[in-house]
Order: sequence, then structure tokens, then C-alpha cells
Amino acid sequence: MRHPHYFKIAIALTISAGVWGIYWLPQRIFEDGGLTGGWGSVAQMLIAIIFLLPITVWRLIKGKSSGLELPLTGLLLGGGFILYALSFLLTDVVRALILFYMSPVWTTIFEILFLKKKPGWQRVISLALAIGGLWVVFSENKIIPLPQNSGDWIAFAGGAIFAAGMIRLEVIKTEGIFPLVMSFFFYGALFNIVIGFLLSDHLGPIPSINSFISMSILLILFGLFFYIPTIIIILWAPTQIGAGICSILFLSEVLVGAVTSSILTDEPFGWRQIVGSSLIITGGILAVVLSPKENISLNK
Repeated sequence: MRHPHYFKIAIALTISAGVWGIYWLPQRIFEDGGLTGGWGSVAQMLIAIIFLLPITVWRLIKGKSSGLELPLTGLLLGGGFILYALSFLLTDVVRALILFYMSPVWTTIFEILFLKKKPGWQRVISLALAIGGLWVVFSENKIIPLPQNSGDWIAFAGGAIFAAGMIRLEVIKTEGIFPLVMSFFFYGALFNIVIGFLLSDHLGPIPSINSFISMSILLILFGLFFYIPTIIIILWAPTQIGAGICSILFLSEVLVGAVTSSILTDEPFGWRQIVGSSLIITGGILAVVLSPKENISLNK
């Protein structure tokens, strides 16, 4: 049966995902402030870990799950998200968005392969509208907007990895949302550090201490009042209303990203963006409204 607050969760997720449509902007601000190599993302995750550490220690003392015992979940969700964040530093905003947000396709494929779910006609229609909207916005003169550079491939891989993490949220059982959040930040930070070293030729060297200090206030504010609250909703929602529906609702981020990048950069916002965004919104609405009640399980 559907979660009793199904529509409220769907709306909260749509808003939370939507605000991440402007995440490309602070990423570039941090880079311009000297935090090259994606170390702005590392700093944000470490701030979240420090803030959550007392709760983690308390839970360990009480014999409760801390999230540290979920490395695969953390690496899939945190790692996929980090690749998405880093892609903004290596390619155009719109290309990073379109390639990462092929995740609804990946999620549907993984649901069929691993959860043995058969997508209903409602999913097919909503997915077709959403992907069609993405194609209209970003295809230009190309039939398929294939990856063209390292940033494109990183975004593409990030979408597939994050989708796998979303599927995992449907099959694992945790003591509340905290273990998932801590796992996301802890293993995501480790992944970011490793990938930062591996891709240093593309992302740049480790920043100086002065760069971290000069950006510290912005990093703290962003980490505590933006990063943590939205990630809690993004990780909690799939456990309540399903990964497939959530992956489509995440497309609100594409809409916000397309609009903000067109306003704040030289990227165009014409008929393609208007038509495509309308299709994406319609697909998201239909995904929520038409989803059959028997296909949504209540995960307490």
C-alpha cells in the first residue's frame, strides 16, 4: 500500500531535488575561491561528518547502527553523488545534468534485473515524457547526446552508480534514516578523496590551507543548512515511496539547473528548454498521480 503521506513525501523530494539544481553554482564558487580538485565537496562532507559524529558515537555506545557498517550503500550513493558534483567542474552544466539524470532509466533497468519488478504502463508513460523532455532540451542536432569529454563520462557513470544506490535503499533495512545519512557522508568523503587524487590532472591539485580558511564560513553554512537537510529527504524518500518514482521526481533538478544556468551563464533558454521542461514536469506529476497503490510498499 502507499505510504499515508505519499504525496507530501513526493512534494518534499521534488523541492529538495530542485534546489540541488543550483548546486553547480557553489561548486564553481568554491573552485574560484581556490578549492580546486573537488576539495570543496570533500570539505562539505567532512563538516557534515563532524556535525553528525556525536550522534554516531552515542549510537555506537547504545549498540545501534551508525551507518559505518554500510560501506557498499555509502559508496554507491555518496560516490555517485560525488561524481555528479565533480562533473560540474569538467563540463557544461546542462551536459552534466542530462547525463547524470539518465538515472531513471538505470533505476528502471536495475528494478527489472535485481528486484524482478515489471514497470507498469504508468511508469512507461511518465518515463517516456521525462526522457523525451531531456532529449528535447539537450539533443540539439544530435539524436543521442553521447558523452564527449571526461566530465561527461563522470556524470554518466555517477548517474548509474547513484541509481544502483537507490535500488539498494529498497532492499536494506536500517534503524531509521541516520545510518544512511552517515554512510553517505563518510564513504562519500573517502570516495571523493581517492577520486580527487586519481583525477588530479583534470581537477587540479590539493588546495592550500588558506583556501579552506577563506571559504570556511560558506562551507559550514552550506554544509549544515543545505547539504544535510536535503540529503536526509533525498535518502529517506526512496525507502518510503520507491526508487523508481523518486528517480523521476529527481528530474526537477534538471529543470532548475537548466533555468538557472541559462540565466547565470551564456547557455541559451529558448523553445527547447520550455518544451522540454514542460514534458519533464508533466512526467513527474504523472509519476506521482498515476502510480498504482499496490506497487508502492510501506517501509516502516
